Amino acid sequence: MNQSCGVRLLRRLTLSRPRGVLLKLKMMRSSESSNLRLDGIVETCINVAEINRAREFYQSLFNFEAMVSDERFCALRAGPDVLLLFTHGGSNEPVVIRGGVIPPHETCGAGHLAFAISSDALDTWRTRLRECGIEIESEVQWERGGASLYFRDPDANLLELATPGIWPNY
Repeated sequence: MNQSCGVRLLRRLTLSRPRGVLLKLKMMRSSESSNLRLDGIVETCINVAEINRAREFYQSLFNFEAMVSDERFCALRAGPDVLLLFTHGGSNEPVVIRGGVIPPHETCGAGHLAFAISSDALDTWRTRLRECGIEIESEVQWERGGASLYFRDPDANLLELATPGIWPNY
């Protein structure tokens, strides 16, 4: 993490986290939250240098549909989930919309995303990546029986195609 990124993150954490929040979370008993459940991750975001280049990469490789896009960001439909692409600096300030204010959520450095694929599709994806001129950085065979192909997008974000068997829940 570069120094300015770390300072910005530390300042954001210091300003946005009231004292005692972590202590309260640690003290909370599991029974107090046992009826709360998350259903999954709805969206995730990464930063890119050029929005058009990034949108084209994800649309052409994965056939993702662009749901909303402008010069600052692009929301791509990734199955039931959403991949948000923001230009560097495109999410440094709050954005006021009719329904409220979206807080800044700029990320620092390259990100990592893993896309779920079937075991049967692994060889087809390996071929597709090579045909598109995308270098496979690494291949991993996991102890649980899953497999992963790792490669980079044009902004050096690490992408992974993962078959079932990499985690206890996948």
